[in-house]
Amino acid sequence: MARGPRARTAPDGLVVVDKPAGLTSHDVVARVRRILGTRKVGHAGTLDPMATGVLVLGVERATRLLGHLALTDKAYDATIRLGRATVTDDAEGDETAATDATPVTREALDAALEPLRGTIDQRPSAVSAVKVDGVRSYARVRAGEDVELASRRVTVSRLDVLDVRRPEVEGPPVLDVDVTVVCSSGTYVRALARDLGASLGVGGHLTALRRTRVGTFGLDVARPLAELEAHPDVLPLAAAVGSAFARADVDDVTAGRILSGARIDAGGRDGGLVGVFGPDGAVLSLAEARGGLLVPVVVFS
Repeated sequence: MARGPRARTAPDGLVVVDKPAGLTSHDVVARVRRILGTRKVGHAGTLDPMATGVLVLGVERATRLLGHLALTDKAYDATIRLGRATVTDDAEGDETAATDATPVTREALDAALEPLRGTIDQRPSAVSAVKVDGVRSYARVRAGEDVELASRRVTVSRLDVLDVRRPEVEGPPVLDVDVTVVCSSGTYVRALARDLGASLGVGGHLTALRRTRVGTFGLDVARPLAELEAHPDVLPLAAAVGSAFARADVDDVTAGRILSGARIDAGGRDGGLVGVFGPDGAVLSLAEARGGLLVPVVVFS
């Protein structure tokens, strides 16, 4: 017997969560699946369990946006502890070295930060989700392998010091540096902490990380899970696309062509992703402005 289309239990759109510490990104997805009553939920840009802040989730058809949202720039507030190195480059890993950070001056700190700004080649943290021959790097490390990942090109457009402190801790003195970071997709803030400590000869790791923005979505629109559980709400697909990408509005005839996958004139745009909307305000597609045309990347039937 033929079955009709599956009834959707949640609207298409985005949910922006203020992730608490202690949960994985997958844990948050599982919670939102239960809250909204649908399995079709995914996230853009993983946050480590230790980290808090903006985690963008796609629901139903909006899951098709996530790969594109994950490629946008991101902003973080972080604390780097100099004088201690860990196996994970953050506070969740075992300590591998303790060094007196007293000799680190503000002048030396500023000089060591400078090479970490701009477009750089960064080696991801070994304990990460990067795959090596199909196996996650963290799994290889936990199995006892010595893993050193290949460097990748990333852009750190902002790396500013907010505060410097010398807290009292057991063992050799440390230096805590609060920073704000704006960076491209694929940048590991943990690796910035590691490389800063290595440059200064004292080791370093991340003790706190809060993501404050993913693309256009900041903490001002992020909701705690408890609030979402009490009042489930999804940013509608059209509003989500309109918030995250440039916009192009088309007439009925062009809308029909868009829905059939046709390319249309870019209207002078060159580069970047554009949300294409019909005359009724419904989002039709996400397209890339290329060669004078809007080339469909995602079509929403």
